[in-house]
Amino acid sequence: MATFVLVPGFWLGAWAWRDVTGALRAQGHEVYPMTLTGLAERDHLAGPDVTLDTHTTDIVRLIEVEALRDVVLVGHSGGGMPVAQAADRIPDRIARVVYVESGPLPDGTSQFDTVPPEEQQRLRALIGAGHLLPPPAWDPAADPTNLAGLDDPTLALLRARATPQPLRTATDPVRRTGGRPVPTALVASTFPLTVVREMIDQGHPFFTGLAGGRLFEVPTGHWPMLSEPKALADVLDSAARD
Repeated sequence: MATFVLVPGFWLGAWAWRDVTGALRAQGHEVYPMTLTGLAERDHLAGPDVTLDTHTTDIVRLIEVEALRDVVLVGHSGGGMPVAQAADRIPDRIARVVYVESGPLPDGTSQFDTVPPEEQQRLRALIGAGHLLPPPAWDPAADPTNLAGLDDPTLALLRARATPQPLRTATDPVRRTGGRPVPTALVASTFPLTVVREMIDQGHPFFTGLAGGRLFEVPTGHWPMLSEPKALADVLDSAARD
C-alpha cells in the first residue's frame, strides 16, 4: 500500500480532503492530509511573511519529521506549486507527484502569471495594500464550470470554512534546482485529456512537465475532492500503482 501526502489548493485546509482520506485509508493506504501555514485552523499565522517557500517547507518538514518515504505527493490546484518545489528538494523520498487540476509550472512562473492580465488587475485592486487573497464567492451561477458537482451543503461549507490565501504564495515564482526528476501524474476534471495530450505534444510550457506522466480524468468541477471524493480516491489509488 502507498503513503499519500495530500496538499490542498488555495483557501482550503486538510478538512477538504476528509472524504478522500477516509476512502484511501479504507483501501489500506497511509494518508497525511495537510493544512499549510496561514490557512484553515492555521489562519492565525497568515502574516505577510508567509511565502511559497513557507508552504514548500511545510510539506518537506512533514515528510522528513514523519520519516516518510516512497510518498505519493498530491497537490490540488495552487497546491501544485509548493508540491513541485518540495519534490525538487527531496526527490529521494517521493515516488510520484500527482497534480489534481494543476501541473508543474515552468521555473520562474507564479500562479498569478497563469491568469489573464485583467484578472490580475481586478485581484490586486481587491487586495489593495493587504497581504491576503480573499476566497471566491462560491457562486455556481457566476462560476458554473469550476463549481460543477458541488451541492448546496458543500457550497455552504466552503463559504463557512474557506480562509484568505497568503498573497505571496500566489505571486512568488516557482523555483527548482533542476535535480533528479520525479514521476508525475495528472488528474484532470474541468478539461478533457485529449486537450491535455495536445498541449503536451505541442510543448505548451504549462504542460511539458507532464510529458511521460500518467494521465487520469475525473469529470466534475475544479474541486473533485469535494464533488467526487470516492472517484478521486480510486484514481489516486490507481496513480500510486506502477
